[in-house]
Amino acid sequence: MNRIDARTLHDWITDGQELALLDAREDGEFGASHLFWTVPCGLARREIRARALLPRLTTRICCVDDGRGLAEDLAGWLESIGACDVAVLDGGTKAWEAAGYVLFSGVNVPSKAFGEWVEHHYGTESVDAPDLKAWIDSGQNMVVLDSRTQEEFTRMSIPTGISVPGGELAYRIGDIAPDPNTLVVVNCAGRTRSILGAESLRRAGIPNKVVALRNGTMGWELAGLRCERGRTERFQPNEPRTAALALQRARDFAEQSGVGVIGPLELIRFEDDPDRSLYVLDVRDPQEFRAGHRPGSTNAPGGQLVQATDTWIGVRNARIVLVDDTGARALMAAAWLRQMGHRDVFVVEGGLEAVKTSGTEPIPVPELAAAVERIDVTSLQQLLDSGDGTVVLDLARSVEFRAGHIPGALWGIRTRLASLTSHLSAARHVVITSPDGMLARLAVPEVASLTKASVRVLDGGTQAWQAFGRPLAKDRTNPPDAACIDFSLRPYDRNSGIEEAMNAYLTWEIDLVHEIKRDGTVVFGVPGEALAAA
Repeated sequence: MNRIDARTLHDWITDGQELALLDAREDGEFGASHLFWTVPCGLARREIRARALLPRLTTRICCVDDGRGLAEDLAGWLESIGACDVAVLDGGTKAWEAAGYVLFSGVNVPSKAFGEWVEHHYGTESVDAPDLKAWIDSGQNMVVLDSRTQEEFTRMSIPTGISVPGGELAYRIGDIAPDPNTLVVVNCAGRTRSILGAESLRRAGIPNKVVALRNGTMGWELAGLRCERGRTERFQPNEPRTAALALQRARDFAEQSGVGVIGPLELIRFEDDPDRSLYVLDVRDPQEFRAGHRPGSTNAPGGQLVQATDTWIGVRNARIVLVDDTGARALMAAAWLRQMGHRDVFVVEGGLEAVKTSGTEPIPVPELAAAVERIDVTSLQQLLDSGDGTVVLDLARSVEFRAGHIPGALWGIRTRLASLTSHLSAARHVVITSPDGMLARLAVPEVASLTKASVRVLDGGTQAWQAFGRPLAKDRTNPPDAACIDFSLRPYDRNSGIEEAMNAYLTWEIDLVHEIKRDGTVVFGVPGEALAAA
């Protein structure tokens, strides 16, 4: 593999060519300190994550870590599956910083920095939590729209709010608030999705006054107010009555932002082009995607895509094609991606209907085809009831394990299993699980090397256990915060210092708009206008 120094990598980042900049550490470690444009690709999930991030293995790739050799491991594995232009940043993040370049903490940093830039550039209006509380108490003509996912909304929400994920806001606002005198308040947990959601409605040109809840649910709780739990109110599904108006508003914003419009034949040409990476992303609500979608497309709900772009897009300067049914949601998300600095962003004329029967199959994960011994839920329950030395090893993310796991299961990270050797070596039976069973199947060789017991995979994973009506154990202290290196804990995921963590997080977000000026590689805004972040 090729080793490059920090100056060379800096030049690569700014040369306009395709580049996948992958950090080999686990997500929690990554979140502590990383380059602005790196995308997490931890070794524990490399087979799944790398193939999702890299549509084309011939693209230029640079692997990064903190100098512990993980980048070399990832680079070697990528070369073993056919990647042919792989480099490693010599010395990792320490060398980058020593060369005078900036390191960032946190996750989804490009998207969050963009949200702060949007607020500064467009002058997004906001309201403090106590003022919003007074408006609610007075019965003001107002709607509170939560732009996070439905799951996040159910976990905690502002009183009177309803769940309208960010990608749905401009599409559905005409039905939700038909009276132009209705005040629209958009919130999230912190800042990014509040700002982008509110500004999406403003850029769409709706007649209503729109404000963001400053600092979201964190700001609400820091003000001494209580969020509600367990609520499920959400937007009405199906195509809104005002879909045509939403499409015109979105089209205007997309044209201003320089979004490209292509036809079905050009999309096929993009897919057949061996020299460019391509992402085909369906920005509709997950329920709509599950009901039917174009072969080879990936579900990336519009609001989530904009606020966590590096979850789906791992190659800088790749082609990005967004699709939906009517075009409005794709156009809004595409406009923001263009302003975020993505150069080649397109929507398909005619929407999903024009392309739904064509397309390529997603890149497979061939390692999942390896034969493994499986066990069903009933047989596992019988083993556990027998007391015959059965160890259940759960490879879910730490926060997923806390939220629900098979009673008595051990939690582990695939790349850190040596710490569980004493448990595994003493077992007569080891059953590996993960949420859907995929990661469990990939981990069989590593687990088998640590025990003489029979090693099997729970068919269907923990989801199958739950679907079968079996109980799950919940414990937000297991694993403890310090052990959660596989996930960048949010303030409300923590077991202590929550208020301090909230304040630190909000300060970090606000400061991003200043930090990117020091980085020197970040340019936000419509190309051709003086909107640079640096």
